[in-house]
Amino acid sequence: MLPFEEEDIRAAARISHQNLTHDDPELATVYEYIHSLPSCRARFASVLRETIDQLLNGEATGRYDWKSLFKTEKTHAGTLVEINLQREFNFGDGIDMDYRIAGVDVDCKYSQQFGAWMIPPEAVGHLCLLVWADDYKTRWSAGLVRIRPEWLNGGNNRDLKLTIKAEHRDKIFWLWRDAELPENVLLHLDPGTRSAILSPSSGQRRVNELFERVQMKRIGRGVVRTVAQQYDYMARVREAKGRARTVLRERGILIPGHYSKHQAIAHSLGAPVPQNGELVSFRVAQARPHHGNRPKVELDGREWVLADAEDPVEAAPFLPKHTADQ
Repeated sequence: MLPFEEEDIRAAARISHQNLTHDDPELATVYEYIHSLPSCRARFASVLRETIDQLLNGEATGRYDWKSLFKTEKTHAGTLVEINLQREFNFGDGIDMDYRIAGVDVDCKYSQQFGAWMIPPEAVGHLCLLVWADDYKTRWSAGLVRIRPEWLNGGNNRDLKLTIKAEHRDKIFWLWRDAELPENVLLHLDPGTRSAILSPSSGQRRVNELFERVQMKRIGRGVVRTVAQQYDYMARVREAKGRARTVLRERGILIPGHYSKHQAIAHSLGAPVPQNGELVSFRVAQARPHHGNRPKVELDGREWVLADAEDPVEAAPFLPKHTADQ
């Protein structure tokens, strides 16, 4: 299934909102409240990315693949998603369910497999926030549904938890459907590139390899943490002798972070713009006549463009300083 555009999601919501308000005003209230939260979609996606990374615990284990988790860890994922969403959005504790959102009790259920949400008997009649994320598809969804007993499959597990029948998933009112999950970069690299990054015994060398080999991609802190496998993993990136920004700058490669000055440089050059907690690397070259109208940025008193294969390697300029260095 192709991802929906945000405008399409909101348009679909507007079309059905009158009926929703009439049929289930509590569901409409919770929907409107969640969508009224600042940057709610990006924050929701970030929580899911960080929760998966928390389970993988790459800093200690070097893991980057959901399949490498133990069964008990996968089972714990739903609890972590519930906790981390509550912390991020400051949802109150529910009376009978997990949350109290806009005065309404809401249960939270997560599944890595779409449609496999486990609904407890006590949730029948209540609202559920259903969350799905898939690291392999780089997609996530979240929706609201009022649990009706006739919409559920019979349960044969010990705690009598049920699932929603496939033919009744159309009763889910989607907040976001097939939205983009921040990428688990290591998971999606070709095996040769991934091996070249992870093979060095030094955490610093692995970080240097990451930003040299994976250019023009937004890279989250979780990836850096997994590659470095060190407590001070972001120190491996900073401008200092032997660190990634210093070593790779000599090879013409810049590593902007999510600070506004860095974002402006990436945007001006037409490179991916790092978002909160992200970095991106790319090689630059001094602007010359043959670059024509290629996007340029001025740094250290000279104009620079994104380099291509024909441009010779030359030392890149320093990135502008900021008050809270990564």
